[in-house]
Amino acid sequence: MAAESDLNTGVLLFLPYRALENRVFAALAKAGFDDFTPAQARVMQRIGPDGTRLTELAEQAQITKQTAGFLVDQLEKASYVRRVPDPTDKRARLVCGAEKAWAAKEIADGVVAEVEKEWEAHLGKRRMTQLREALTLLREITDPWA
Repeated sequence: MAAESDLNTGVLLFLPYRALENRVFAALAKAGFDDFTPAQARVMQRIGPDGTRLTELAEQAQITKQTAGFLVDQLEKASYVRRVPDPTDKRARLVCGAEKAWAAKEIADGVVAEVEKEWEAHLGKRRMTQLREALTLLREITDPWA
């Protein structure tokens, strides 16, 4: 394993994210939401409250439209999402979260809050605030959907 000073910033950002993701998936599985994958979750996370077009989901998840379509098909079969006509364009359809998705999100949000409290207890309130501020600033140049 590389020494801490040898790890690049991307890896240092990824490690806590992966730990948080693992905790979320463990809690979801324990609650009976064990029928979706991290790839499906990354698409599901990008669904807006009023639905999102498949092309937008693919772009935001940085995957092909075909891959996004495949993942949405799986999520639809598992009752996490539904497709509805887009009221602004009758040729298009929106992917909307279904009741099952919102129930899973509630559990995931609780775990995220718990992990963030643990991180704050470890880092201290000031450092946690600084971390969030720095990451929010980085989002300005790394997240085109911010």
